[in-house]
Amino acid sequence: MRHLIQTSDFTTQHIQAVLRDASHFSDGHSESLLQEKIIITLFFENSTRTKSSFEIAAKRLGAQVVHLDVQKSSTQKGESLVDTAANLDAMGPHAMIVRHAHAGVPDILAQHTHASIINAGDGAHAHPTQALLDLFTLQNHFGDVKGKKIAIVGDIKNSRVANSNMELLHRFGMKITLVAPPHFLPKTNFPTTHTLHDVIDNVDAIMSLRTQTERHSHQTYGSLKDYASDFCITKELIGQRDIILLHPGPVHRNIDIDDAMLKDPRCKVLEQVQNGVSIRMAVLKSLIA
Repeated sequence: MRHLIQTSDFTTQHIQAVLRDASHFSDGHSESLLQEKIIITLFFENSTRTKSSFEIAAKRLGAQVVHLDVQKSSTQKGESLVDTAANLDAMGPHAMIVRHAHAGVPDILAQHTHASIINAGDGAHAHPTQALLDLFTLQNHFGDVKGKKIAIVGDIKNSRVANSNMELLHRFGMKITLVAPPHFLPKTNFPTTHTLHDVIDNVDAIMSLRTQTERHSHQTYGSLKDYASDFCITKELIGQRDIILLHPGPVHRNIDIDDAMLKDPRCKVLEQVQNGVSIRMAVLKSLIA
């Protein structure tokens, strides 16, 4: 494979190899596998974790990283995204890491470049490396995840993270239930419910999602406080249950997850961030080493 646009681009065997490499890198191994490779980051949407994680991953493998400041790029002068990518591609980079607010942009760019395109999140469509790091985090905790039950909670309809995880975790045998108010649920074949109390005694893991207010065409909840009263993951809700908690970030404190639960060792949010570097090292290795 030359590109990673969505999780289904990688076969199960390819993903297993990526997970093995990530485990190797997570033990502290930094190898100069990408020495003399050039990687360009094109983030047309704000990012802290994903952008920094990719840049650290690339540098740990010895690559040179060039960041395109989109606010100062020729796209501000009316140049199309395809032309921008084609011009950058003519300079000979080995990979471009792309984030954009509109679904489908990385796929379109992949059709016009020789460089590998890695999707760092496109609209509400996909975020493949986030799903890979979530699977890696779950496997590190459970070992084999087949048959384990996970509830994905929140603004699922507008979440690229949910889309990628539903494909990947289902493929690896996890049993998924979607928990959200009706207007946050997509059309799906997965079991759904509108209340956390329906699933809390029957899951091994919870993946909380941020409310994607920037993708709402109109206000869909009376207030975030109202939403939190129904869907915030609290220490009181989890109690003493043996459940781990994931979140792709950024976390809306006391909306998605309460302060007490964020401090709880069952919360894997920072472990996910740490694992993100190892997974992205493994993805870069698999595509351009």
